[in-house]
Amino acid sequence: MRVLLISANTELINMPVLPLGLAYVAAAADTQGHTVKMLNLMMQTDTQKALHKAIVDCNPEIIGISVRNIDDQKMENPRFLLGAVKEVVAHCRKLSHATIILGGAGFSIFPQVTLDFLGADIGLQGEGENSFLTLLERLRDKTDLSEIPGLCLPGRTSRSESGHIKSLRDVKLPLPVVHLLTPSNLEGKEVWIPFQTRRGCPLDCSYCSTATIEGRAIRKHDPKKVIDAISRYVEVGLDHFFFVDNTFNLPNSYAKTLCEHLISSRLKINWRCILYPWKVDNELVEKMAKAGCKEVSLGFESGSEKILAKMNKRYTPVDVRQISERLKKFGISRMGFLLLGGPGETRETANESLCFADSLGLEAMKITIGIRIYPHTPLAQAAIKEGLIEADDTLLFPKFYMTKGMESWLRKTVKSWMDTRPNWLM
Repeated sequence: MRVLLISANTELINMPVLPLGLAYVAAAADTQGHTVKMLNLMMQTDTQKALHKAIVDCNPEIIGISVRNIDDQKMENPRFLLGAVKEVVAHCRKLSHATIILGGAGFSIFPQVTLDFLGADIGLQGEGENSFLTLLERLRDKTDLSEIPGLCLPGRTSRSESGHIKSLRDVKLPLPVVHLLTPSNLEGKEVWIPFQTRRGCPLDCSYCSTATIEGRAIRKHDPKKVIDAISRYVEVGLDHFFFVDNTFNLPNSYAKTLCEHLISSRLKINWRCILYPWKVDNELVEKMAKAGCKEVSLGFESGSEKILAKMNKRYTPVDVRQISERLKKFGISRMGFLLLGGPGETRETANESLCFADSLGLEAMKITIGIRIYPHTPLAQAAIKEGLIEADDTLLFPKFYMTKGMESWLRKTVKSWMDTRPNWLM
C-alpha cells in the first residue's frame, strides 16, 4: 500500500526531537514491501504547503500521524498542543480520501479520547511496528480488524489490549536518510540523533506513564546490531547520539556490554543518556566515558528520602551523591531534575531538595513545579482520593498535582534560588 507517515510534533521542548518511533514504523513497513513516504512537520514554516506537497507526491491510501506531545507539561499557563494536530488531520481530510491512523507516545497515553478529539479513523496504542503491519494487511484485504493489539476505533468505550513486542530480535532499526531524516532547516546545527537500545520499564515510579507506552518488561537489541546501525549514521556524518532508553543503566550488565562494544568499534561518537540513579558503579561510569558519553540526565527528582519513598523510588540521596561524584570524576556532564510539589511535599522537604541539588555542583539543573497527572498511575489515584480530580477525568487536558498551599511559596522560593544560579532553569 501507499503510506504517508507524518510526524505532527512541531514543538522544540528542550531540544529538537526527531521522530524515532515513526521511523521504526517506516522501517517495518518497508520490509513488507509497502511504499512509504515520511513528512516531519517540525520547524516547517508552512505546514499546509508541506502537507499538500507530500499528499500530491505520494497519493497515499493510508496516512499515519504520530502524536508525541499532548501539552508542554508546565503547570503555570500550560499549553495544550493537540489543536495544531487537529488542524493537520482536517487538512489531510481535505486533500485525501486516505484512511487516517493515529499512533505515537502521546496518543498511547490517552488513546480513545485523543482519537475522538482529533477525528481520525483508527488509532493504535503502544508499540506500532507489528500492529501497524497487521492493520495495513487487513485494510488492504478488507478483512476483520478486531483483535489487532492496541486497536482504537471512534466512539468506542473499549479497545484491544496493547500488545507489546516480546522480543526486539526481528525489529528493524531505522536507517539514516531513509527512515530518520534530519530536517534541512537544522543543517549546520548540532543535532542529537535519538537512538533506542532497549524498551520497557519495570520501576513503577508513582507519576510515570512509560509502562503505558512501552510496557514493563525490558527488551533489548543485540549490541552488535546496535553498533552496526550506529555505524551507518556515522558513515553519513552523524556522530551525536541521544540514547533515549528510559534507564540506560538497567540492566547494568547490558549497559556495560553495550559500552564495551562501542569502545571496541572505535566509532568516534559523542552521546548522552538517561540514568536512573541506582546501580551505577564505578566500572560502568568508566566504560561510559571511554565509549564517548559526554552528558547524562540524572532524574533524581527529590533530595528528601520521605518524598523519594512516596514516588516509589529505589534509591536514596546517598546513592545520587555517589553516582554524581563518579560521573564528575570521569568528566561526564550532569543535568539534574527536581519535581516539586508532589504528595507529601512540605516547605521542609522542598528546601531539603534544593539544598541537596545545590550541593551536587551539577553542570545544569531543571526544576519542575507541579507534577503532570497521567492516567493509570498511583499519582492519579492519589489525586482522585484527595478530590483534586474527578474519577472519570480523562486527563487529556492537563491537570497537575500540587500539595495544597505550596504553589505560591514554591515559585517564589525557586525563583530566589535561580536568581543566583544561572545554570538552573525551569
